[in-house]
Amino acid sequence: MSRTRVVVTGLGTTSPVGGDVPSTWEALLEGRSGVRFLDEPWAEDLPVKIAGRIAVEPTEVIERVKARRLDRSAQLAMVAAMEAWRDAGFSGAAGSEAESGLDGDRVGVALASGIGGVTTLLDNYDALREKGPRRVSPLAVPMLMPNAPAANVSLYVGARSAVITPVSACASGNEAIAHALDQIRLGRADVVVAGGTEAAIHALPMAAFANMMALSKTASGPEGGDPTAVSRPWDTARDGFVLGEGAGVLVLERLEHAQARGARIYAEVLGAGITADSHDIAQPDPAGRGGSRAILRAIAEAEISPADIIHVNAHATSTPQGDIAEGLMLHATLGQHVSNVVVTSTKSMTGHLLGGAGALEAVATVLALRDRVSPPTINLDNLDPKVELDIPTKARDLPAGDAVALNNSFGFGGANVAVAFGSI
Repeated sequence: MSRTRVVVTGLGTTSPVGGDVPSTWEALLEGRSGVRFLDEPWAEDLPVKIAGRIAVEPTEVIERVKARRLDRSAQLAMVAAMEAWRDAGFSGAAGSEAESGLDGDRVGVALASGIGGVTTLLDNYDALREKGPRRVSPLAVPMLMPNAPAANVSLYVGARSAVITPVSACASGNEAIAHALDQIRLGRADVVVAGGTEAAIHALPMAAFANMMALSKTASGPEGGDPTAVSRPWDTARDGFVLGEGAGVLVLERLEHAQARGARIYAEVLGAGITADSHDIAQPDPAGRGGSRAILRAIAEAEISPADIIHVNAHATSTPQGDIAEGLMLHATLGQHVSNVVVTSTKSMTGHLLGGAGALEAVATVLALRDRVSPPTINLDNLDPKVELDIPTKARDLPAGDAVALNNSFGFGGANVAVAFGSI
């Protein structure tokens, strides 16, 4: 019995470099950074004063009345999901079967967040502390719960199959895509809206990441500097990641279902691998063994060989240990073929979106396959000699013909996810 084939029919995003897919993709190919100095008063005393704020505020897309009932992470998810839903060719913006032509019982959502509604939680705690319990919003709980983005997207598309929220730190968004693939292959849905979102640019998360030495402090001192040059994966001067915010969403669909309605198809989701390091709560396994297993499982599930892979959108966050570990993973899994693979890290431009990172990067991976071009890794002035990979610093054309691209994501707690996309 042949396995169910799953394809991508819709894409959506809002990111630090663009408010939608076309503007984000254009910026990535041109190597434009979305990292900037924070001008909010709460950032004045932070040891890190830069971040990747989204390029377009969600209230420019969502009605302000509706936006006020959503945490910022859910606002970003809604912006990306609305674009992806329309891009897939569905007109029913309220889940009306008469409008969309879909059976809601066969539509699901897998939308992740690594942290959840942290800004809502902290803002309401401030209200409680300063003004008393009566000033806590009655909407605080449905706004801050981690599954709020997925739940609100499900209401928008009318999903009545599984609505799930993977929470695996920085691997969450990519893991959501893997679970969406499973939902369709298991026969539980024909269409799944999949992706991730995060909005954690707030004093407490930034202070916490900075104090654990995860964030780069370059350009944040009294001497200043260029914030766009701070995120520099694989460069010898890298010293931590830059926090970003945003969302990425893909509409995954059973191939026959997509063909029956004449949908445009971007790529096929061939396989996924999910593993754990069981090494440390925050540090990656320096040998990259867990990540290597995830990549190998994705390759095996996709029924491909390493020679089929032409491109990797790496997790590479610009940390001293993580970037090296991922290089080791790619050599261990792709072997002699690694020299033929074009590897990039779009985090050099967007910063690290945590639970939204893998989903935004999945959108970029699919577009790289479609257009046969890899975005650059910017700020790579001096490649770490421990990293022997082909990493373009300008947009690079990719080979024509049938091909596969990998999207890697790794997270605190030892979470590892790799997803293989194929041309179609």
